[in-house]
Amino acid sequence: MVDGGFGRPRVVLSRCLEIEACRYNAQTIRSGVVRLLEPYVEYVAVCPEVEIGLGVPRDPIRLVSVASGDGPLRLVQPSTDRDLTDRMTGFGHEFADSARAVDGMVLKSRSPSCGIKDVKVYAGAEDSPVTGKGAGLFAGIMMERYPNVAIEDEGRLTNAELRHPFLTRIFASEALRSALAEGPAGLVAFHTRYKLILMAHSPSGQRQLGRVVAGAGTDFEATAAAYRDGFAEVMAEPAGRGANVNVIQHAQGYFKRELAGREKRQFEELQAQYREGRLPLQALLAVLASWVARFDEPYLREQAYFRPYPQPLVVAADSGRTRLA
Repeated sequence: MVDGGFGRPRVVLSRCLEIEACRYNAQTIRSGVVRLLEPYVEYVAVCPEVEIGLGVPRDPIRLVSVASGDGPLRLVQPSTDRDLTDRMTGFGHEFADSARAVDGMVLKSRSPSCGIKDVKVYAGAEDSPVTGKGAGLFAGIMMERYPNVAIEDEGRLTNAELRHPFLTRIFASEALRSALAEGPAGLVAFHTRYKLILMAHSPSGQRQLGRVVAGAGTDFEATAAAYRDGFAEVMAEPAGRGANVNVIQHAQGYFKRELAGREKRQFEELQAQYREGRLPLQALLAVLASWVARFDEPYLREQAYFRPYPQPLVVAADSGRTRLA
């Protein structure tokens, strides 16, 4: 367990990010996000390019479109005229088959093997124009094999508005695995604790998962599988600003008799600023959390919505425009 009783999510990590100098140019990529997370997660480091036999340093590789851009992408090494597509595809599926439970992935941005988007695709192996952008070959396989797992690159995670849902999802995934290991009681407690988070992602999904828990019966294994799949699907749906405001107003309703009129009006102004993108979600959650402590509201006190991951991961002065170096 780490800060506040949180478990350690298992996160697949591109090995060149802070771990090892295995980049094509024999360098290590510095990443504040990777350093920030390191004490709180279990990294499973991998360099697909080294795993398929490429050395360090090595000549660059690139994605190439075939059949006038309409065919499948190929992974090639222009300097040696080697086609590495089959090797990388085989390794990707082998990795997915052998990996234990995975809660998330942080992959190297724009890499022809690990980039999740914005990877340059060329018309040919050498001296060819860029025809488009896509996912790296290994990353594409990971997204196909783990459709409901939180997968991001280190560049996107420097943005707080993208980092918050990623962190929420990986810690929720680990918490669910731990809860299911405790049996029916663990599942009930987990669902109760995550109700507001589920409501922010999908109110209908939250209700459906409630029915799964209520109808558990005697076959807990089947119930656990149904809940696990349903939870991952709901969490994969983005929680928009409007949905978060609805949840915040729902939580505020617990204090409608205790709050003075000026407090309510001020909080409404904060909600408007959040809707307009001028205030981070954490600012609203901090106000609500203070009311939970002040009025000792037992139901909200246990809600993961107010603390979905360890507090040190909430970077100071966090906002959608904050860049984590």
